[in-house]
Amino acid sequence: MAKKKSISDTGSDADATAVSQPYVVLARKYRPQTFDDLIGQSAMVTTLRNAFASGRIAQGYMLTGVRGVGKTTTARILARALNYEAPGIDRPTIDMPQLGRHCKDIMEGRHPDVFEIDAASNTGVDNIREIIESAQYTPLVARTKVFIIDEVHMLSKGAFNALLKTLEEPPGHVRFIFATTEIRKVPVTVLSRCQRFDLRRVSQPVLAEHFARIVAQESAHADADALALIARAAEGSVRDGLSILDQAIAMSHGAAAVGSGSAAAGRVTADAVRDMLGLADRSRIYDLAEALFRGDTAAALSGLESLHRDGAEAGQVMSDLAEAVHVVARMKAVGEEPSSEGLSVEEKRRGGALAARLSMAYLSRAWQMLAKGIEETARSANPLAAAEMALIRLAYTADLPTPDDLIRTLGGEAISSRRPASVPPATEGAVTRGPLNAAPPAPQANTASVETTHLTSDDIPDTEFDDPAFDSLAAKELDGELVPAHLPAAAPDLKSFADVVALVGTKRDAKLKYHLEDHVSLVKFDAAAGLIDMFLLPGAPPEIANDLREKLNAWTGRRWVVVLSKAAGAPAIGAVRRAEDAADLESLKQHPAVRAVLDAFPDAKIAEVRKIASVAKDEDKTRTG
Repeated sequence: MAKKKSISDTGSDADATAVSQPYVVLARKYRPQTFDDLIGQSAMVTTLRNAFASGRIAQGYMLTGVRGVGKTTTARILARALNYEAPGIDRPTIDMPQLGRHCKDIMEGRHPDVFEIDAASNTGVDNIREIIESAQYTPLVARTKVFIIDEVHMLSKGAFNALLKTLEEPPGHVRFIFATTEIRKVPVTVLSRCQRFDLRRVSQPVLAEHFARIVAQESAHADADALALIARAAEGSVRDGLSILDQAIAMSHGAAAVGSGSAAAGRVTADAVRDMLGLADRSRIYDLAEALFRGDTAAALSGLESLHRDGAEAGQVMSDLAEAVHVVARMKAVGEEPSSEGLSVEEKRRGGALAARLSMAYLSRAWQMLAKGIEETARSANPLAAAEMALIRLAYTADLPTPDDLIRTLGGEAISSRRPASVPPATEGAVTRGPLNAAPPAPQANTASVETTHLTSDDIPDTEFDDPAFDSLAAKELDGELVPAHLPAAAPDLKSFADVVALVGTKRDAKLKYHLEDHVSLVKFDAAAGLIDMFLLPGAPPEIANDLREKLNAWTGRRWVVVLSKAAGAPAIGAVRRAEDAADLESLKQHPAVRAVLDAFPDAKIAEVRKIASVAKDEDKTRTG
């Protein structure tokens, strides 16, 4: 009578195979075996292919790059190429269509003529001495004896010095391959004896395509957005990305095994990857950014709290927010298409909308504040509180004037409102700060008054004007500048040389204004004829006359003639002003009230004398009277 099978005997062959063969992580399972399998390193592969084809094989190679880009894998493939032997092929070659005699042992790290040495645990001179002694003997079974030294930068100074002679003049059957993530720590004496290859970070689209192929081979399922998130989190490292993908697939299979009933069970989704990595939803990051740019502090803090409650770390939120600002700034600088690599459709849409409404000056300031906020969050004992304080600062500085606005204020010009006159006043309790609150101005009828608003180069129609003042204005970069809303502006009325100097100041040409005030003596000024005759004092640049003439022609829309005289005329404007200020100061010191203050406070000094606006107007009327 046949015996009944036990419970263990009824198991499937698949289960037995799973037990006999342990699971291999994706980073090892899909490790490249040939140069054709390497991704993102085409420049290195092309160089090596040409070198092997011409027989120009170096005695030493230095492979450098960030972790996970394939340095050790490339070293093994290179060792395999140096010792490739197959039917009909017995020479070093890059093209290895099939496994050769030594290939499997080399790729598994157990070939007797290929030595893999970890410099982190073999740092001393004695370890290098063993390598030098071993290099003197011919290979046992292969063509070339290859020494692969990983993390070579960790060798001691004495070990490097001991290696130099053998590295420079090794036996003909020896090749050295070094790998390091810290190329700056490797002595230049070693670098000069090697051919250096910088393995680059793999771009996000290439990584995402690579992960998609692996998912298909694993008979798994993953959304494109999820793979894009994994590629972004990998930061150019193939190994890091495969480790994250391995974890994501395991998590999705776990959800399927539990039988949650969800349509996403057994599939790697973007939401699952965000939860696994503690990342914030990109759309919620842009919501947070828009709240900050509006100056809506309450909405910004609520958004941060919501993200933190859903599992996103405060420091990660700050980093994602800084990345969003960087994306918007790149779109502002070079356009949407060159900046859209690795971005989702939603990120392109929202980033492009913000780039169209925010100035580069504001984006630069936001980036600097976020960079400081990230640093504070990382050091703080309470990261969430530090992140909140950084967001509060950013929200409350959303309506600060730009440096250009401050310069205009110091020069006496008023700062135009960030909110055009067509926008109705905010109701009580509404948030009005921030550049995103500035709506495009509504069309208005021509009025006698001239308003000022923010214009960009896109706001100027492609229309030709005969007014050279408009041509000069259109030629400038208008982003972030305050320009008259009704173009072209009226030409300035210059009645004196002082008016010319004042015009140069309003155009923010500080160098020209300085020389006109202190290094120019006016001989004659004829506004009707457009003639300026002046004498150059010591320190004046010789090209100042041509510079002033060209700029006055552009600014006023009329022709000016600037000539140089051989004899001096009136004193320089700056010298006259300083003399008047000194006289005013001496006169002020004689005032009884001032004398009493100086007597009571002997160490007190009068730093500056400022005239009251009404007094200054009366003096101007008296002069022109």
